[in-house]
Amino acid sequence: MVGDDGGPIPLDLAELSSARRRGCVAFGVAVLFGAAIGGIVALFAGQTAALVTAAVVIVAMTFLAWVSGRRRLSLDGDRVVSTALGRKSVDLVHVDRIELMVTDVRGARTVGLLLTGDRKAINLALAIYSGAGGRELGILVLRRLADVLARSENTAGLVFSQLLVAQLRAEAKGDVAADRPLYRLATLAHGGRLAQRIKPEAVTRFVASLD
Repeated sequence: MVGDDGGPIPLDLAELSSARRRGCVAFGVAVLFGAAIGGIVALFAGQTAALVTAAVVIVAMTFLAWVSGRRRLSLDGDRVVSTALGRKSVDLVHVDRIELMVTDVRGARTVGLLLTGDRKAINLALAIYSGAGGRELGILVLRRLADVLARSENTAGLVFSQLLVAQLRAEAKGDVAADRPLYRLATLAHGGRLAQRIKPEAVTRFVASLD
C-alpha cells in the first residue's frame, strides 16, 4: 500500500504465492488437455501430427496462464491501471460504463467491477468468497475507490461508491463475511455460470435497501 503521496495503490487480491500455485496447476491442466487433444488427433492423422498438436495446445495454454499470472492492477490517481505484457487504464471519473460482475469457479465466487472506457475494459476484483469466508480488498483501498467513484461523471459511480461505503461500515461493525454487502451480492448470481453481469437496476435496488 502506498500512502497519501499520490502514488499507485495495488488492487490485486491474489498473493504472489497463490499466483505461483495457480501457475503450476494451470501448467498441469495444459499438459493433460494437450495430451487428450493429441490423442484424438493421433486417431486420424498419426503420431507426428498428434505430437505437434499437443505441443501447440500446451504452449498456448501455458502462455495464456503466464500472461494472466503477470497481470497486476493498481489505482493511479483516478485511473485503474492494468499491466501484463502491456499497459491499459480506465479513468473512473470519465468511465463509460460500470457493471457488477460475478464469476463462479469451482465454488469460489469473485465479485468485481467491469470498467469500460476509451475502448478499453478492465475487470477489477473486489472480493473472493468461498463458503462462509473469503478475501477482500483492504479498507484503505476500498475507501479510496469509493472516493473516486463518488466523483464519477457516470451516474452508476455514485451507486457503487455507496456500495463500497456500506461494505466498509459492515467491516467496521465486525460483521461476518456472509453479512457484508459484497458477499450478499455474490449470492444473487445464478450458480453454474462462469461469469455473469448483475443487472444495474438490481444493484441499485440492493444498495438502496442497505442501512
